[in-house]
Amino acid sequence: AVTFLLLLFQTTLAHIIANSSKKNGMRFVTLSATSAKTNDVRDVISQAQNEKRLFKRKTILFIDEIHRFNKSQQDTFLPHVECGTVTLIGATTENPSFQVNAALLSRCRVIVLEKLSVEAMEAILMRAVRSLGLQVLGQGDQHSTPATGSCSKSSEFPVYIEEKALNTLAYLCDGDARTGLNGLQLAVQARLAAGRTTPLNTAKGGAADAILVTEEHVKEGLQRSHILYDRAGEEHYNCISALHKSMRGSDENASLYWLARMLEGGEDPLYVARRLVRFASEDIGLADPLALTQAVAAYQGCHFIGMPECEVILAQCVVYFARAPKSIEVYRAYGNVKECLRMHTGPLPPVPLHLRNAPTRLMKNLGYGKGYKYNPMYKEPVEQDYLPEELKGTDFFKERGT
Repeated sequence: AVTFLLLLFQTTLAHIIANSSKKNGMRFVTLSATSAKTNDVRDVISQAQNEKRLFKRKTILFIDEIHRFNKSQQDTFLPHVECGTVTLIGATTENPSFQVNAALLSRCRVIVLEKLSVEAMEAILMRAVRSLGLQVLGQGDQHSTPATGSCSKSSEFPVYIEEKALNTLAYLCDGDARTGLNGLQLAVQARLAAGRTTPLNTAKGGAADAILVTEEHVKEGLQRSHILYDRAGEEHYNCISALHKSMRGSDENASLYWLARMLEGGEDPLYVARRLVRFASEDIGLADPLALTQAVAAYQGCHFIGMPECEVILAQCVVYFARAPKSIEVYRAYGNVKECLRMHTGPLPPVPLHLRNAPTRLMKNLGYGKGYKYNPMYKEPVEQDYLPEELKGTDFFKERGT
């Protein structure tokens, strides 16, 4: 059986698998798709073939950031995965449906590790605090403002961190332990470098000067890294989908939130504006024909002035769409037309002769345009067929059964 595992996880699990495989007499080889070339992969596979043939020894090949390999490079693995030359483990932070070859994906099991819970993050941060020798300042402990403290060498004073700061960090790191630990490290290092002490009154009694890491210091350490957004990855599609559905559901608050998530994460405002143009016709349509004008104006405004000034233009357009009446009449009707064309068997029906243009005498002699009634010349409605004979009486605006 093919045992290709595509794991969405940090490389820590790879080391756990490596230690286990060595105990079982298996080779464990690691490559990074950010630096490895196709020749490197071929060399590893050649060694794996020799190990299997000469020593009956299996090889586990771990590819970090496998989505960095292009489609042709990923094809290199296919025959060797199928014949069992290597057991391939790929680690990626991207959605494999978008980034991994369909042929390779069909031969794999996808194991998704969800984000860590806030409680799990708090436990990880507490272990880090203990390993660093820090002390946690509880809710009952008091301290004065850091401005009243003095500057001294960090080694002479104990280091405290507010319990509230740890709780905030656990929430802001978005379930990513690496982000949380890096944020904690940056906050502590910054305070140690500053060397500014704060008078503390702890619940255990007594007052002493110490270096204190507060909630604000933690936020400074994180900066903007807690805003999870990838313009080229799955989160890009998740957020635009959430924005679209929020506007469709007439939730103006959610619409603004998802718009801000995208723009603050670095999304191209013109991409959002293009999606709004589509939304104006797809979901609002003839219920408010001015919506399309709003969308096109928003796109032009974003093109003229760019970020960050154009953010309020997009916000205005998004709120307008969320509050606007909705209609999918045109969208659904056009879908019915496309379905009619797809389901048609045989050659498509010809354009009726009376609807054809007749710029030459030959065409007129062939009957082109014969019998056509020019509507503006009639004061009353004109009875005239415009669909092919086979489709006469068809109403694409009526909902069709699935």
